[in-house]
Amino acid sequence: MPSFFDTSIEFLKGVGPQKAALIGKELGLFTYGDIIQHYPFRYEDRTQFHPIAEVNGDMPFVQIKGRIRRIETIGEMRKKRLVAHFADESGTIELIWFKGIPWVSKKLKLGVDYVIFGKPSAFGKKVNMAHPEVEVLTTQNDQASFLQPVYHTSEKMKARYLDSKALSKIIRQVMLLAENYIQESLPEKLTQQFALIDKKFALWHIHFPGNNELLKKAQHRLKFEELFYIQLKLLKSKTNRIDKFRGQVFKDSSLLTEFYRDHLPFELTGAQKRVIREIYQDMKSGKQMNRLLQGDVGSGKTIVAFICMLLVVGAGAQAAMMAPTEILAGQHYDGLKEHADKLNLGIARLTGSSKTKERRAIHAGLLDGSIHIIVGTHALLEDIVQFKNLGLAVIDEQHRFGVAQRARLWAKNKNFYPHVLVMTATPIPRTLAMTLYGDLDVSMIDELPAGRKAIKTLHQYDSGRLRLFGFMKEQIALGRQIYVVYPLIEESDKLDLKDLMDGFESVIRAFPDQHVSIVHGKMKPQDKDFEMQRFVRHETHIMVATTVIEVGVNVPNASVMVIENAERFGLAQLHQLRGRVGRGAEQSYCILMTDYKMSKDSRKRIDTMVRTNNGFEIADVDLQLRGPGDISGTQQSGVLDLLIADLSKDSQILQAARNVASDILEDDPNLEKPEHRNILRHIQSLKQTAVNWGRIS
Repeated sequence: MPSFFDTSIEFLKGVGPQKAALIGKELGLFTYGDIIQHYPFRYEDRTQFHPIAEVNGDMPFVQIKGRIRRIETIGEMRKKRLVAHFADESGTIELIWFKGIPWVSKKLKLGVDYVIFGKPSAFGKKVNMAHPEVEVLTTQNDQASFLQPVYHTSEKMKARYLDSKALSKIIRQVMLLAENYIQESLPEKLTQQFALIDKKFALWHIHFPGNNELLKKAQHRLKFEELFYIQLKLLKSKTNRIDKFRGQVFKDSSLLTEFYRDHLPFELTGAQKRVIREIYQDMKSGKQMNRLLQGDVGSGKTIVAFICMLLVVGAGAQAAMMAPTEILAGQHYDGLKEHADKLNLGIARLTGSSKTKERRAIHAGLLDGSIHIIVGTHALLEDIVQFKNLGLAVIDEQHRFGVAQRARLWAKNKNFYPHVLVMTATPIPRTLAMTLYGDLDVSMIDELPAGRKAIKTLHQYDSGRLRLFGFMKEQIALGRQIYVVYPLIEESDKLDLKDLMDGFESVIRAFPDQHVSIVHGKMKPQDKDFEMQRFVRHETHIMVATTVIEVGVNVPNASVMVIENAERFGLAQLHQLRGRVGRGAEQSYCILMTDYKMSKDSRKRIDTMVRTNNGFEIADVDLQLRGPGDISGTQQSGVLDLLIADLSKDSQILQAARNVASDILEDDPNLEKPEHRNILRHIQSLKQTAVNWGRIS
């Protein structure tokens, strides 16, 4: 039986099949349930009328009432505008229209009482309002007593008279019909503990709030419910997996001890040792490990992964490491091979560009067990790649692999699921990690290796370029190398940016005695590699590049990173680029070059980079500025199908919701107790494919 909430919106009065199809195409709303959970993105305050004399340009949207005293058309052709002089007892304001002048002028009448709503702007001592909403004063709108919801729509919808107000009418119609179908989905104990209003009341007041207080209560209730059900789902899948999937037991640490004793090139940090202990506990527990390893740029995640591989290889099993790009896979392979060779371990690399003959040898070596460690890209997921006994899969996530791809790696061992270690190079804010990776255990390397000097980050305006070139010459004289990174390859009509080729030429002019490399995404892989290798061998002193070097070569001698048009880069990207330097013993520098004109957000990004090197702090600021949906493909992960909660603002609600969900599952894993009846009924009403358990279904 389809539920009330699955009813198509085409059956609503005034909608019909054509409008329903348009709403579905533009907003993805098809059913009553979808419409009810299409929440307003802001509210217009209609709770008071302002005297015109008090209105100023700093105010947000305001509501006034009065009469039009005079109407005039000013200017010619494109500069033509319609001006209405609108007055109340306290003063006069100009209402201005630049578009639709013939239509507006027919509507406006002198001497009629109107309610006007709009955003005031100040020009000198005058205040005006461009394209305001105009309604004839009635007994209804004279009672300024409500917050008007504003909904997302589209230009195509507005052309068919489906603007925010029309949507509001459709939603009101559905809410009245839904009166008897909305059921409470949280236990009474929970609603009392957190002082949450009931579901029906919350849904009504999120759309049609009586006042600000009721709106806040409705928002809090719906945010809590959404985050509670998302965490419940993640924790339930984690519990099910731990109960269901046995893991191979790896206790033999003799190979690991040999590496520690004879070959470890440096002392591990306390954080690295702690993480290795956590992973060792998982591997000998008999349960399958699923762990997220978070660490900042250069914190030493790869050596931790190799040490964990030795636990597996020492017991006769195999380890695989999967990276998102060939460059990164090559970098991991080169780093691991150096250690593996010392222990006489078989190691191979498999990527999309591996030759057929090479592939055959690798496939055979994986099957007979002579290859102990394989490093590769998506090529590892192909069905033909089979293992004798895959014990550990390390995934260098870079936010580019989905849950489905991780699952394909699991299937590479028929007897036991391999242990899984997901590494992320960009630190993820706690709230995001709890939601994106809430079904994994989290380990954190929050300490940089000893002897690393913190990178000094400086902000310079374009006017200081001669000083910059002087500093670069000093660094080259000391034997250092320099990266200069540009955002674009060729000049763009739309963006006034220094393009790469122009930058390359100006660097050559400024440094006629130095060898300069150039690297960008449009080059052939072999040409790119040739240029990178020249830089690695110190044959060139400056590398001019686009962001292809964001995850690229490791050159300890490169100690200066100059980022041109730094205001055009995201925070995570700036932090990644900065991480290319500071890998040697010398003091390193990151210089952010910008124009004087910068947006408020750009300035905050630059200030954050100058202030801190802490990737976790940077990730938090990035989340506040961009919102969770934009951060490195999380939207595509399917987990962040959020309706009302905002991970950058609702961390406290999220933590409380996760704690409660965890307590409930610990006490009643199958939700069989009478007090959890509401939760079970809600989950059972959902479609099997539902990603966000907080949805109505």
